[in-house]
Amino acid sequence: MIWIQKFVKFTAFPIYLVLIISSLPRMVRAESLIALKFQRLQNWQISQRFIPPNRNAPQTTAGGGSRGGSSQGTLIPLMPPNKLGLTFAEHPTFYWFVPQMPGQTAHFSILEDNRIFYETTFKLPNESGIIGFTLPTKAPSLEVGKKYHWYMSIASSPEELADEISVEGWVERIQPTADLLKQIARTNPKELSQVYATAGIWYEVLDTLVKQRLTEPSDRTVLANWQALLQSVGLNNLVSKPLVNSCNSQTK
Repeated sequence: MIWIQKFVKFTAFPIYLVLIISSLPRMVRAESLIALKFQRLQNWQISQRFIPPNRNAPQTTAGGGSRGGSSQGTLIPLMPPNKLGLTFAEHPTFYWFVPQMPGQTAHFSILEDNRIFYETTFKLPNESGIIGFTLPTKAPSLEVGKKYHWYMSIASSPEELADEISVEGWVERIQPTADLLKQIARTNPKELSQVYATAGIWYEVLDTLVKQRLTEPSDRTVLANWQALLQSVGLNNLVSKPLVNSCNSQTK
């Protein structure tokens, strides 16, 4: 009887310790989940930055605009510093920041092996901002494994072609791997830009974020991703620039 009383007395004292110890696994699991979510958030922010592919950039000749300074009155291509971008698309979309040049027409051309592959002109919007031009379906399709040299130029007036401002870049179409296609298919649309940025597919990541900005202009995640992408390629001065209507070709 005495040993029973001693046992009860002994076990009653640390009962709260037993409760705390028993709850430890749940506390550890909860903290692990919080840490995992925070880690995923960190990884998302880091990998939203553009990771350039391992490609030798071709030589360029035209002006490239101002990347880090003032963009007032300057035509700037939305491209990585080496001016080479990869795409999966047969007819990708190209983007530039254009200054305010009311009533002006832009000339866009694509060269393959120094021969005209496609060319067109289109009217510029009256306000300054970021414009997009999608290669129309009537244009020839980009072939996988080929690099194409494109030019975009604007004359200050139709009579002063010598005073035109011109920028250039390169586009190379590649075939996505089977693993990347599977990853794209199972990725939430909100996180799709992350996949393209990590894979180094410039034209797709840029087009994806532009479309998200147009459909969800106040979404903080979209705005943060847009800022991270442009800053990662030295286009800090374009982060706050407005998106204006995309252009349609007028002549071929």
